[in-house]
Amino acid sequence: MPENVYTFIVRREDLGIEIVVHAESGKCRLDMFLAAQECISLSRSQVRNLIVEGKITVNGHPVTKPGHWVREFDTITVTVPEPRALGLVAENIPLDILYEDEHLLVLNKPVGMVVHPAPGHFEGTLVHALLHHCQALSGIGGVQRPGIIHRLDRDTSGVMLVAKTDAAHHHLSNQLKSRELKRIYAAVVHGRFNTLNGRIEAPIRRHHQDRKRMMVVREGGRYALTVYQVLQQYPEHALLKIELKTGRTHQIRVHLKYIQHPAVGDPVYGKASKNNLGMLRQALHAQLVAFTHPVSGEPMTFDTPLPEDMRLVLEKLDVRRDA
Repeated sequence: MPENVYTFIVRREDLGIEIVVHAESGKCRLDMFLAAQECISLSRSQVRNLIVEGKITVNGHPVTKPGHWVREFDTITVTVPEPRALGLVAENIPLDILYEDEHLLVLNKPVGMVVHPAPGHFEGTLVHALLHHCQALSGIGGVQRPGIIHRLDRDTSGVMLVAKTDAAHHHLSNQLKSRELKRIYAAVVHGRFNTLNGRIEAPIRRHHQDRKRMMVVREGGRYALTVYQVLQQYPEHALLKIELKTGRTHQIRVHLKYIQHPAVGDPVYGKASKNNLGMLRQALHAQLVAFTHPVSGEPMTFDTPLPEDMRLVLEKLDVRRDA
C-alpha cells in the first residue's frame, strides 16, 4: 500500500468496522488496503473471502472484486461475520507447554500427534487438546485450525506457535510472511555432503498422481527456500541444521529428497533401507522458533531437545564412526 495512504476509523461496532480513507495522492487495491489495517486484523485471503461474500461495501455499495481501487474519502464498511461454532469436542490431552500468556502459547508437539482435524483424524488432534486447554483461540485459522500459525506433519516433532487472539495471529502471520519469524529444524539424512552449507531453492506443488505427496517442479509450483548446515558428517549419514525460509507442505522432506539426501526413516520421501537405523518415522525435529512478541515487542526464542528416537540414532552413528 502506498505510504501516503492512511485512514480514519469512524466507528467500530461489535460486528462491523467503518473506515474513511484519506490520501494525498495515489490509490491501491481494496484487498491490500484492508489487509494492512491493524484495526481489522485479517489476512489478505480473508479479506478477499469477505469481499466475494458481499460483506464489504464502499460508499454504501457492495463490492465483489478484490482488485477494486480505493480512493480518497471512500467510506468502507467491513461486516465481520459472527464466529462459527467449531463443531469439535475439546479433549483433555496433555500438552508440553513451553510458554503461555493471554496472547499466545508455545508448545513442544510430540511425534504422532496430528495438528488439526482431517479425513481419518477427527479426534485426538492438537486442536482438540488446545480447545480443552484454552478458553479462547484465534478464529483466523478457520473452523478446523483455530490459532494455528504454522503446522507440523504428524510424525515431525517439535516446537509450535499458537495464537490466542486474532490480533496476535495477524501479527505473527505477518512475521512468518516477511521471514522475521525464524524456524530451525534438526534432521538426520542419508549420504555425504561435499560442502558444509547449502540452500535449496526449488518450487513445490502437489504431486500430479498422488495428491497426498508434494514434488519439486520447474514451472507452476510455489516458491520454496530451505537453507541447511552440516553439523556432523558420518560415513553414510549426516546431521543437519535446517532453516525453513518458506512454509510449503512437506517442504523440508521434499527438498531433502530433491538433493538426494532424504531424511532417515521418511516413509514417503525416503529410502526403504537398512540404513534407516531403526527410525520408524522421518528423523526431523522442529528445534527452535524465534519471533517478536505481538504485544510487548520483546524478542522471544524457544528451543527443544531432540526426541529420544533421534538421540538413539545419533548414538548409533557415533558408535559406528568410532568403531
